[in-house]
Amino acid sequence: MNRIAFVLTAAAMAALPALAARNVDEFKTSAGTLKITTVMHAGFIMEAGGQVVCVDPAQGSFDGLPQADLILLTDIHGDHLAPPLIAKVRKAGTQIIAPAAVAKTVTDAIVLNNGESKTIGAWKIEAVPMYNLKRGPSAGQLFHDKGRGNGYIVTYGGLRIYIAGDTEGIPEMRALKNIDVAFVPMNLPYTMPPDEAADAVKAFHPKVVYPYHYQGSDLKVFEAALAGTGIDVRIRNWY
Repeated sequence: MNRIAFVLTAAAMAALPALAARNVDEFKTSAGTLKITTVMHAGFIMEAGGQVVCVDPAQGSFDGLPQADLILLTDIHGDHLAPPLIAKVRKAGTQIIAPAAVAKTVTDAIVLNNGESKTIGAWKIEAVPMYNLKRGPSAGQLFHDKGRGNGYIVTYGGLRIYIAGDTEGIPEMRALKNIDVAFVPMNLPYTMPPDEAADAVKAFHPKVVYPYHYQGSDLKVFEAALAGTGIDVRIRNWY
Protein backbone atom coordinates (compact mmCIF):
# COMPACT_ATOMS: atom_id res chain seq x y z
CA MET A 1 0.00 0.00 0.00
CA ASN A 2 1.47 3.31 -1.08
CA ARG A 3 0.80 6.24 1.25
CA ILE A 4 1.39 9.76 -0.06
CA ALA A 5 1.34 12.99 1.90
CA PHE A 6 -0.42 15.74 -0.06
CA VAL A 7 1.16 19.10 0.76
CA LEU A 8 -0.32 22.43 -0.25
CA THR A 9 1.94 25.00 -1.82
CA ALA A 10 2.95 28.06 0.16
CA ALA A 11 0.70 30.16 -2.09
CA ALA A 12 -2.29 27.96 -1.36
CA MET A 13 -1.62 28.07 2.38
CA ALA A 14 -1.41 31.85 2.21
CA ALA A 15 -4.84 31.90 0.56
CA LEU A 16 -6.55 29.97 3.35
CA PRO A 17 -7.99 33.05 5.14
CA ALA A 18 -9.94 33.87 1.96
CA LEU A 19 -11.80 30.58 2.06
CA ALA A 20 -14.63 32.11 4.11
CA ALA A 21 -16.29 33.10 0.81
CA ARG A 22 -17.56 29.65 -0.13
CA ASN A 23 -19.35 28.78 -3.35
CA VAL A 24 -22.94 27.54 -3.02
CA ASP A 25 -25.06 26.03 -5.80
CA GLU A 26 -28.62 24.73 -5.68
CA PHE A 27 -30.25 21.95 -7.68
CA LYS A 28 -33.95 21.10 -7.97
CA THR A 29 -34.88 17.48 -7.28
CA SER A 30 -38.16 15.58 -6.96
CA ALA A 31 -37.65 15.69 -3.18
CA GLY A 32 -36.88 19.40 -2.98
CA THR A 33 -33.80 21.58 -3.33
CA LEU A 34 -30.32 20.15 -2.85
CA LYS A 35 -27.59 22.63 -1.92
CA ILE A 36 -23.88 22.04 -2.53
CA THR A 37 -21.25 24.10 -0.70
CA THR A 38 -17.59 23.83 -1.72
CA VAL A 39 -14.95 23.86 1.00
CA MET A 40 -11.46 22.97 -0.22
CA HIS A 41 -9.65 20.61 -2.61
CA ALA A 42 -11.89 17.50 -2.43
CA GLY A 43 -14.10 18.54 0.47
CA PHE A 44 -17.68 19.77 0.15
CA ILE A 45 -21.10 19.34 1.71
CA MET A 46 -24.54 18.55 0.31
CA GLU A 47 -27.71 19.59 2.12
CA ALA A 48 -31.26 18.45 1.37
CA GLY A 49 -34.34 17.42 3.29
CA GLY A 50 -32.85 18.61 6.56
CA GLN A 51 -29.85 16.27 6.22
CA VAL A 52 -26.19 17.06 5.61
CA VAL A 53 -23.74 14.88 3.69
CA CYS A 54 -20.07 15.78 4.02
CA VAL A 55 -17.52 14.51 1.48
CA ASP A 56 -13.82 14.10 2.36
CA PRO A 57 -13.49 16.63 5.21
CA ALA A 58 -9.70 16.82 5.20
CA GLN A 59 -8.63 20.37 4.33
CA GLY A 60 -9.89 23.91 4.73
CA SER A 61 -12.33 25.30 7.26
CA PHE A 62 -15.73 23.79 8.01
CA ASP A 63 -16.46 26.53 10.56
CA GLY A 64 -19.99 27.83 10.28
CA LEU A 65 -21.21 24.84 8.28
CA PRO A 66 -23.74 22.37 9.70
CA GLN A 67 -22.45 19.14 11.18
CA ALA A 68 -22.86 16.04 9.10
CA ASP A 69 -25.52 13.36 9.30
CA LEU A 70 -23.47 11.31 6.83
CA ILE A 71 -19.77 11.46 5.90
CA LEU A 72 -18.37 9.92 2.72
CA LEU A 73 -14.65 9.15 2.62
CA THR A 74 -12.87 8.11 -0.56
CA ASP A 75 -9.24 7.25 0.19
CA ILE A 76 -6.42 6.84 2.72
CA HIS A 77 -4.34 9.82 1.58
CA GLY A 78 -4.13 12.85 3.82
CA ASP A 79 -5.94 15.18 1.42
CA HIS A 80 -9.02 12.96 1.83
CA LEU A 81 -8.65 11.48 5.30
CA ALA A 82 -8.05 13.68 8.35
CA PRO A 83 -9.39 12.29 11.64
CA PRO A 84 -9.33 15.68 13.44
CA LEU A 85 -11.63 17.23 10.84
CA ILE A 86 -13.86 14.18 10.80
CA ALA A 87 -14.25 14.60 14.56
CA LYS A 88 -15.13 18.25 14.06
CA VAL A 89 -17.84 17.77 11.44
CA ARG A 90 -19.51 14.71 12.97
CA LYS A 91 -22.09 14.66 15.76
CA ALA A 92 -23.93 12.03 17.77
CA GLY A 93 -25.48 9.61 15.32
CA THR A 94 -23.38 10.59 12.29
CA GLN A 95 -22.83 7.65 9.95
CA ILE A 96 -19.64 7.28 7.93
CA ILE A 97 -19.21 5.35 4.70
CA ALA A 98 -15.72 4.42 3.56
CA PRO A 99 -13.70 1.74 1.76
CA ALA A 100 -12.08 -0.97 3.87
CA ALA A 101 -8.64 0.66 3.70
CA VAL A 102 -10.03 3.84 5.29
CA ALA A 103 -11.97 1.87 7.91
CA LYS A 104 -8.64 0.71 9.35
CA THR A 105 -8.31 4.32 10.58
CA VAL A 106 -11.98 5.29 10.95
CA THR A 107 -12.96 2.10 12.70
CA ASP A 108 -16.67 2.85 13.09
CA ALA A 109 -17.18 3.43 9.37
CA ILE A 110 -19.65 1.38 7.35
CA VAL A 111 -17.53 -0.38 4.74
CA LEU A 112 -18.65 -0.27 1.12
CA ASN A 113 -16.59 -1.97 -1.54
CA ASN A 114 -16.65 -1.02 -5.21
CA GLY A 115 -19.99 -2.13 -6.63
CA GLU A 116 -21.85 -2.10 -3.31
CA SER A 117 -24.56 0.37 -2.28
CA LYS A 118 -26.44 1.50 0.78
CA THR A 119 -29.47 3.72 1.36
CA ILE A 120 -29.42 6.04 4.36
CA GLY A 121 -32.53 8.14 4.77
CA ALA A 122 -33.34 9.68 1.40
CA TRP A 123 -29.79 9.19 0.11
CA LYS A 124 -28.66 6.24 -1.98
CA ILE A 125 -24.88 5.77 -1.95
CA GLU A 126 -23.17 3.59 -4.57
CA ALA A 127 -19.44 2.89 -4.27
CA VAL A 128 -17.70 2.90 -7.65
CA PRO A 129 -14.08 2.35 -8.68
CA MET A 130 -11.40 5.05 -8.57
CA TYR A 131 -7.83 4.23 -9.53
CA ASN A 132 -4.82 5.03 -11.68
CA LEU A 133 -4.32 3.40 -15.03
CA LYS A 134 -0.69 4.37 -15.53
CA ARG A 135 0.52 6.98 -13.06
CA GLY A 136 2.47 6.05 -9.98
CA PRO A 137 5.48 6.91 -7.82
CA SER A 138 7.77 4.45 -9.60
CA ALA A 139 7.77 1.76 -12.28
CA GLY A 140 5.24 -0.97 -11.56
CA GLN A 141 3.45 1.05 -8.86
CA LEU A 142 0.32 3.18 -8.96
CA PHE A 143 -0.69 6.07 -6.75
CA HIS A 144 -4.16 4.54 -6.35
CA ASP A 145 -4.68 0.82 -6.80
CA LYS A 146 -7.97 -0.51 -8.13
CA GLY A 147 -10.32 -1.53 -5.33
CA ARG A 148 -8.61 0.38 -2.51
CA GLY A 149 -10.59 3.62 -2.73
CA ASN A 150 -14.15 4.58 -3.58
CA GLY A 151 -15.73 7.04 -5.88
CA TYR A 152 -19.44 7.47 -5.19
CA ILE A 153 -22.69 7.97 -7.01
CA VAL A 154 -25.10 9.73 -4.66
CA THR A 155 -28.78 9.84 -5.58
CA TYR A 156 -31.26 12.17 -3.90
CA GLY A 157 -34.71 12.90 -5.28
CA GLY A 158 -33.71 11.45 -8.64
CA LEU A 159 -30.62 13.69 -8.92
CA ARG A 160 -27.50 11.58 -9.58
CA ILE A 161 -24.21 13.05 -8.34
CA TYR A 162 -20.90 11.42 -9.27
CA ILE A 163 -17.95 12.01 -6.94
CA ALA A 164 -14.95 10.64 -8.80
CA GLY A 165 -12.30 10.71 -6.05
CA ASP A 166 -8.66 10.19 -7.05
CA THR A 167 -8.80 8.60 -10.47
CA GLU A 168 -7.79 8.74 -14.07
CA GLY A 169 -10.33 8.46 -16.89
CA ILE A 170 -11.01 4.81 -16.18
CA PRO A 171 -13.42 2.65 -18.22
CA GLU A 172 -15.91 2.59 -15.33
CA MET A 173 -16.08 6.40 -15.41
CA ARG A 174 -16.48 6.55 -19.17
CA ALA A 175 -19.34 4.02 -19.01
CA LEU A 176 -21.44 5.97 -16.49
CA LYS A 177 -25.02 6.81 -17.50
CA ASN A 178 -27.52 9.48 -16.50
CA ILE A 179 -25.21 11.56 -14.31
CA ASP A 180 -26.63 14.99 -13.49
CA VAL A 181 -23.69 16.45 -11.56
CA ALA A 182 -20.07 15.26 -11.60
CA PHE A 183 -17.00 16.16 -9.54
CA VAL A 184 -13.89 15.22 -11.52
CA PRO A 185 -10.22 15.56 -10.42
CA MET A 186 -7.33 16.81 -12.51
CA ASN A 187 -3.94 17.20 -10.92
CA LEU A 188 -0.60 15.70 -11.79
CA PRO A 189 1.02 13.43 -11.02
CA TYR A 190 -1.71 11.87 -8.87
CA THR A 191 -4.76 11.77 -11.16
CA MET A 192 -4.81 13.15 -14.72
CA PRO A 193 -4.30 16.39 -16.67
CA PRO A 194 -7.25 18.58 -17.73
CA ASP A 195 -7.33 17.34 -21.34
CA GLU A 196 -7.62 13.69 -20.24
CA ALA A 197 -10.29 14.63 -17.71
CA ALA A 198 -12.29 16.44 -20.37
CA ASP A 199 -12.06 13.46 -22.71
CA ALA A 200 -13.45 11.15 -20.03
CA VAL A 201 -16.22 13.63 -19.18
CA LYS A 202 -17.25 13.76 -22.83
CA ALA A 203 -17.70 10.00 -22.75
CA PHE A 204 -20.28 9.95 -19.94
CA HIS A 205 -21.65 13.44 -20.59
CA PRO A 206 -22.99 14.70 -17.25
CA LYS A 207 -25.30 17.69 -17.31
CA VAL A 208 -23.02 19.65 -14.95
CA VAL A 209 -19.34 19.08 -14.17
CA TYR A 210 -17.22 20.63 -11.44
CA PRO A 211 -13.45 20.33 -11.75
CA TYR A 212 -12.17 19.73 -8.22
CA HIS A 213 -8.96 18.37 -6.70
CA TYR A 214 -7.26 20.51 -9.35
CA GLN A 215 -4.44 22.39 -7.61
CA GLY A 216 -1.87 23.54 -10.18
CA SER A 217 -4.00 22.58 -13.20
CA ASP A 218 -4.98 24.89 -16.06
CA LEU A 219 -8.76 24.81 -15.91
CA LYS A 220 -9.02 26.81 -19.14
CA VAL A 221 -7.80 23.70 -20.98
CA PHE A 222 -10.60 21.65 -19.42
CA GLU A 223 -13.22 24.30 -20.10
CA ALA A 224 -12.12 24.80 -23.72
CA ALA A 225 -12.13 21.06 -24.40
CA LEU A 226 -15.78 20.83 -23.33
CA ALA A 227 -16.95 23.94 -25.18
CA GLY A 228 -19.88 23.18 -27.46
CA THR A 229 -20.70 19.82 -25.82
CA GLY A 230 -23.70 21.11 -23.89
CA ILE A 231 -22.04 20.16 -20.60
CA ASP A 232 -22.25 22.96 -18.02
CA VAL A 233 -18.69 23.43 -16.71
CA ARG A 234 -18.73 25.15 -13.33
CA ILE A 235 -15.42 26.57 -12.17
CA ARG A 236 -15.44 27.25 -8.44
CA ASN A 237 -12.86 28.47 -5.93
CA TRP A 238 -11.55 25.41 -4.10
CA TYR A 239 -8.26 27.04 -3.00
